[in-house]
Amino acid sequence: MFAATFGRHVDIIARTAEGWLKLADGNPFLAEGEKDPASVHVRVMRLPLVPDAREKLHRYCSRGERVSIVDGDLWVDFGGKASDSKLGGALTTQRLGVGTLRNWNTVKGLRAMVVG
Repeated sequence: MFAATFGRHVDIIARTAEGWLKLADGNPFLAEGEKDPASVHVRVMRLPLVPDAREKLHRYCSRGERVSIVDGDLWVDFGGKASDSKLGGALTTQRLGVGTLRNWNTVKGLRAMVVG
């Protein structure tokens, strides 16, 4: 439907309100995210990541970045600017599957919209 309307394919991921609240509540790096919301991101996945994906990403964590898989989605604490990290280049659709990366500010903003 999107392709027919806009003339190109775009991967779309949708979550229910309850699903988004569960995602936001599952942030394993909450303290870090509250201190620096731009340093904590979640890669919301269309299909859940397999548990060994976390181990495969560790070789890209060269500045103390931390990763965690919660309910199939990938949480990342970049420990600073995500653009300075080699890990960002590893978070591709080819490596992980279809997903979208959002920082903690965006996650909190969408949570606030859901809660109303």
